[in-house]
Amino acid sequence: MGTIRTDWSKHYTQGRGFRRLGNEEKTLLVEHAPAPEGGRALDVGCGTGEMSVYLASLGYEVDALDAVDAALARARTDHPDAKVRWLRLDIERDDPAPLDDTRYDLVVFRMSVAFVNDRTRVLHALGRRLREGGTMLVITPLAASTSAEKRHIALDEDEVSALTCGWTSVQRIAVGETAALVLRGPCADTVAMERSVPATGYAVAGALAVVTDEHGRVLLGWSKRGMWEIPGGKIEGAEPLDGAGVRELAEETGLHATGATVVTILTDAAQGVPRLTAVIRIAGFTGTLTTAEPHKFTRWEWHDLHGLACLGPVFTPSAQALNAVWPGVIPGLPPVHSYPTATEPATVPGEPAEALRLRHRMADAVIAGGWAPSIVVQKALRTVPRHRFAPETDLKTVYDDDLAVVTRRDENGRATSSVSAAWLQADMAEQLQLKAGATVLEVGSGGYNAELLAHVLGERGRVVTVDVDRYVVQRTQRLCAEAGSGRVTAVLGDGGLGAPGHVPADGFDGIMITHNASDIAPAWREQLAEGARLVVPLEMGGYTRSLTLVRRGDVLHCEHWTYCGFVRDRGAAARTAPAVPLADGKVTVRWEDGTPGDTAGLDEALRGPRHERSTGLVVQGIFNFETLQVYAATTLAGFCRLSAPEGSTLVEQQDAAAILADGSLAYLTYRKVKDAPEPADRMTEFFIHAYGPAAEEVAERFAECVRVWDREVRESGYPPMTVHPAATPDDQLPPGDVLEKPSARLVLQWPGRTPADALSLSTAGGTACLTPTS
Repeated sequence: MGTIRTDWSKHYTQGRGFRRLGNEEKTLLVEHAPAPEGGRALDVGCGTGEMSVYLASLGYEVDALDAVDAALARARTDHPDAKVRWLRLDIERDDPAPLDDTRYDLVVFRMSVAFVNDRTRVLHALGRRLREGGTMLVITPLAASTSAEKRHIALDEDEVSALTCGWTSVQRIAVGETAALVLRGPCADTVAMERSVPATGYAVAGALAVVTDEHGRVLLGWSKRGMWEIPGGKIEGAEPLDGAGVRELAEETGLHATGATVVTILTDAAQGVPRLTAVIRIAGFTGTLTTAEPHKFTRWEWHDLHGLACLGPVFTPSAQALNAVWPGVIPGLPPVHSYPTATEPATVPGEPAEALRLRHRMADAVIAGGWAPSIVVQKALRTVPRHRFAPETDLKTVYDDDLAVVTRRDENGRATSSVSAAWLQADMAEQLQLKAGATVLEVGSGGYNAELLAHVLGERGRVVTVDVDRYVVQRTQRLCAEAGSGRVTAVLGDGGLGAPGHVPADGFDGIMITHNASDIAPAWREQLAEGARLVVPLEMGGYTRSLTLVRRGDVLHCEHWTYCGFVRDRGAAARTAPAVPLADGKVTVRWEDGTPGDTAGLDEALRGPRHERSTGLVVQGIFNFETLQVYAATTLAGFCRLSAPEGSTLVEQQDAAAILADGSLAYLTYRKVKDAPEPADRMTEFFIHAYGPAAEEVAERFAECVRVWDREVRESGYPPMTVHPAATPDDQLPPGDVLEKPSARLVLQWPGRTPADALSLSTAGGTACLTPTS
């Protein structure tokens, strides 16, 4: 906190404390923050523990923390029987690891918030730990009723405004000569605000300085205009743009830049006056932060990037400048024209200890799962700062090894770009089997995955990443400039065409596709070096598997399969699956591969009797049937997918594998035959439901598919598979089931399948056939 820790130690060892907890405060807690059943409370800056003990008496389970050992020693001595967990933690500076992932119903700052320098960041960070409906309670002296010599323990009205800004509910209650601030909803949207612009016939030109500290937090000041702003001001005379930003930084904050680069020039208009803003990225600084111009700013604070979207009012050019440095960090801003400079700024280091801890925890989980067996990929996971490529997202979410972080959505809310789950990125990197100094193509940009690959490749390696979305490319370029290796080149283009103009003489040493692909683009094979690997999440019947394909001439040989899912392709090869709604939209069938089948009569059939056929397959516990999905999709003629809206009573599956034949529809479902408290003890039986005049025959065909899979495939896993150019004649294909794609023919050699099986397969839907042995 703001006061030096040794000063506080002296304070407590001399037997001094704070004002006693009064009856008004106790009444306030009972009325505004009663303890719910199982409620948890956090007392920040607990001192000798009087508030903590009272909270425990109300029924809260209490964590009490303080930065000073002497305070906690007094608390334990004064309250030996208290049911309180006493924690030594400087909430402003330390990694909050001792708090684990605990969620609270109440967080209290009693007489302590004035000693926190970055109080806005700290309160919002703790606010994110509140359970739904939880309360942040701040009890503080006010400057108006505090003597001059004790001014440092109190807040003035401007400081109260800054502190409460960004909360959706603020209630202020007088408690004697103190104020109680009852805060809820710690994320009021950031709103771009304007200030008065002097009438002029000319444009207003200014420079804004974006500066971060050793923890990667960005500096903003609460201005006398009642909004957050970054350092900056008007350009004076003929001074250079970067010089203007450096000068304004020093004049307003007392910090002296050790390096500065013009990142971009922004142009917009304010109150009809054209405005030009130079965004200056400060590489480093010396000096001590101070409020050097108190007539303009109340205070300066360092803010987490992932909290910038929850600050309330921010000066429009400041918000635009922050978004220029970290695209997407503040959503919903007014439009602005941006003209990035050609100069590549130096990377700017800085991250909190919490990020390092969570990154190692993520790496440990990925390694323990067997996804990163090589030392080089393990080191990349521990080194590359994943959070800096998703700056709008909190650290805990970014470093969850099992989560993909969405970074861009379309107008319908569908994800169009993301940072994939760490385990999957590690697996795909491992599958490429890269050597130091190689050159790799990534299709689908974002920054983190490319930098992960760059770290694997070493200082002589290079990654070319291509994306069809201009925003995604510019964001990748900017974030890699901030925190990258300098070995990633982001290119705008249709990834289905590869990266023309960037292909090495012998082809890429590896190609990784980071979106769902409905086809194998010819350019990927053509731009891949002989013997190198293409890793692609390919859709087969709508089921996605990450395939590792090795090039041998014009044929790609599959050597590995991983169950996965990605955002959809948006390039020229993107495909919208044909779909037909049935029964007034209560059921939809779609064909992810091939052409649609004949649905005539199915509306009536779905309203008629249902035929049920057991497959005879009964499984115990949590059961993996991922190979069954692909087996059915590539061996059953007339294969399609069935979907139904949530709550539908017409069919029992919201998404199911299905077949359509002879005016009838059958789909795969299951029923619980034995319940048990433990999932491992439950028993499930696979069934086929069918409708239509040929329901019995179609159901039996699907049931037999499941039985053969259980008998021949279940234990052996995925089959050998080769990918051939679309023009390859049948007689040049190896034996196996053929899945036709627009640009490729996939041959799958499932165990138990023979050429004779082709006689019983219908080609309706065009999804599967079986070629005889040559």
